[in-house]
Amino acid sequence: MSLNKSNISRYVQLATLFRRKIEIGTWQLGQQIPTVDMLAAEFDVARATIRQALSILESDGLIERHRAKGTFVTFRPQEALWCQVETNWAGLLNAREGATIEVLARGVSTDVQGLVHQIGERAPSYLHFRRRHWRNDSPFMIGEVYIDKRLEQRITEEALRTKTSMRLIADVAGVEVTDARQTLTIGTADAEIAELLHLPFNAPVAVVHRSAIDASGTLVFVGVATYRGDVVRLDFKLR
Repeated sequence: MSLNKSNISRYVQLATLFRRKIEIGTWQLGQQIPTVDMLAAEFDVARATIRQALSILESDGLIERHRAKGTFVTFRPQEALWCQVETNWAGLLNAREGATIEVLARGVSTDVQGLVHQIGERAPSYLHFRRRHWRNDSPFMIGEVYIDKRLEQRITEEALRTKTSMRLIADVAGVEVTDARQTLTIGTADAEIAELLHLPFNAPVAVVHRSAIDASGTLVFVGVATYRGDVVRLDFKLR
């Protein structure tokens, strides 16, 4: 396996690979994994790089390292892939069971960051919210939400702390969403996102862009959701 074809740090690539070995059972729960020397030889990297990768797994509670005994798998994250990105309007309105929402920042802006869908006419200004979504005491998504400021009085504080971004706009009285788009891309966590989602720098993330216009043709909503790559999945019904 070549680790030179990506600009992601080698130890991050290896940590992702090792985590996958645990998830699919190549490294079994309770099993001693190969030594640092063996892994360094297999992947043609320095022993320090292997140690960095294993430190990530150890901090995530997946392995334990014992002096003179070796390194053992202590947890298999078989339920990690639980955060499904919905692909239909009805699904996008549903809150995830057991999830909580933390409002990190709010403001007003005439500029919309992350707009990828060229639909509708821009509103004069937008309410901007940054929110962090949690489940089981772990953050799994950072959401940037832009909503037409003229709708400000129809959005409650409770709604900001409990509703998905699409539900926020769908439940605004007098607003009829007539067109909505969604685009998913795969990327890596920058320093800020890594800190907010408790991830290593450059760890994989899924970025979902969403836009919605109302019956008047106004772009009333733009959302950018950045999910941890190790908890997200995307399902399609093909037939």
